This record gives sequence, structure tokens and C-alpha cells, in this order.
Amino acid sequence: MAVYEQTYKPFTGALTPAWSRFLILPRHAYRAVFQSKLFVAFFVACFIAPLGFSGAIFLKHNAAALLILQASVGDLLPIDGDFFNYFMVAQGVMVYFLTVLVGPPLVSRDLTNNALPLYLARPFSKVEYVGGKAAVLLILQSVVTWVPGLLLFFFQAYLEGWGWLKANWWIGVALWCGSWIWMILLTLLALSVSSLLKWRTVATGALVALFFIPSAFAAIVNEMFKTRLGHLFDLTALIKAAWQGLFRNFNPQTGSQIIRQGRRVIQEIPIYEPPLWASWLVLFMICAICLLILSRKVRAYEVVK
Repeated sequence: MAVYEQTYKPFTGALTPAWSRFLILPRHAYRAVFQSKLFVAFFVACFIAPLGFSGAIFLKHNAAALLILQASVGDLLPIDGDFFNYFMVAQGVMVYFLTVLVGPPLVSRDLTNNALPLYLARPFSKVEYVGGKAAVLLILQSVVTWVPGLLLFFFQAYLEGWGWLKANWWIGVALWCGSWIWMILLTLLALSVSSLLKWRTVATGALVALFFIPSAFAAIVNEMFKTRLGHLFDLTALIKAAWQGLFRNFNPQTGSQIIRQGRRVIQEIPIYEPPLWASWLVLFMICAICLLILSRKVRAYEVVK
């Protein structure tokens, strides 16, 4: 409109609180993500395993159902740390594919279309931008991992009683911590790859290769030198070792998997896994490198030489 008319007025509506401005990014991202019928079908499939695990918990405490199935309580999988560890593995695989589907275009699309200056020219910092993009993945991942995991944990505690909850509170902590470790690792890897590679197909391939190529390299190193330290290059082995430590079925001194019957250790199986302390250190270093990449790539302008 012409300025001389002076009919324009300043915005008088409610301002978005500064602490929640980053949530505008996931809100608009989900509109595009859930337009894909393939993604919606996959997202629904992510809840098949939680339903199966909840059914196992229900059957263990339902005498009528056991009578119909002609099964005993001993025939069912014991509800212990290993049970919830299996849940973490099942949902961890689904979260990985969810990240591969959603993560690669998050930053690359803005870099390709030179949209970062439009974001950062507003009262919107680099930290808020990265936090908003990370929230796109973290919210979806949470709905698939620790949220149903804790629901299963409290469902089991409700059916079993206060004594079980008091003795196994650490399982809930392990579920929450293990989920967030995996989620943060996947999110930072996806965002850093997306910021380095501007083509979605290439970024998706690179994100897949980050898990399969180092795994093959680690297997070669372990076979050649008869060691388990090669798995320090394998992201899957690193997160597996972290989960086993959280669920108390990993001996950090011997690198063995602990097999329990109730609370009693009945066997230790030697496995080729990295030492627990080294796994945590490498995971921390990977996350730090990803944050460094994002801090260098997310900026309002790019100097081309």
C-alpha cells in the first residue's frame, strides 16, 4: 500500500513467548511429513511392537487368558530388564528408519533455497533454529520410544504391585535414558548430514552408510586383530553396549553379556562389544562433532570462493 495513506497499523495480537518460538519449525514440518500416506502407514506400524509387548504383560497377569491358551506363567517371557531391553531394540530399529525418512531434508532444504537468512534475520537465533529442527525428530521419536516404554513399565508395575516397582525402578530410568541416547545420536547425525549434503537422496544414502560401512569395517578389524575394540567404529555396537550397561546385563570388565534367572546370574556369554566406558566416550565425541558441524554450517550467509 502507499505510505502516504498511512492506513497500516502495527500488530496488536498476542506475541509468541520467546522460549517457544522454536516450536514453529516442527509445527509446519509435520504438515508436510504427514501428507505422505507412506509415512503415516509406517508411523502406525511403529506401534505394533508396543501392542505386542503390552499383550505379553497382560497375559502374564490374566489367569483366564492363560487357561484359554493352555499356557502357564512359566511359558511366558519374564517381565524383567531383558524384556524391556528387547522392547528398546525393536523400537530402536523403527526410530532409525523414521529418522532416515524425515531427517535428511530438514536442513538441506533451507540451504538449497537460501532460506537461512530469512530465519536468522528475525529474532530467531542459531540455537533456536537447530533446536526447532531437532524437535521435529525428537518429538516423533519420543512418541515411538520412551513414551510407550514408560507406559509399559507402569502397566507392569500396576499389575505386579508396589514391590515390583520398588525393586525394578532402575528399568524405568534405563528406558528413559536409553531412548534419549539413541534419539539424540540419530537426530544430530541426521541434521549434520543434512547440513553437509544439500541433496535429499545423497543425504539419505549417507545416513544409511554411516551405520553399515563402519559396521563392516569394525568386523574386519575384530577378525584381523582378534579384538573387540574395532566395534568402537560401529554405531550399532556402541549403542548396544550402552543399552546393555543401562539394563544391567553387561559386564564392563570382561565385555560379557550377563544371563539372569530372576536376580541370579546364571551365565556370562563372551561377546565382541567395546568396553562400556569407551562406548560412552565415543558416543559423546560423535555428538560433539555433529554439534560442531551444525555450528559451522548453520549461518545466515555463505562465502563462496
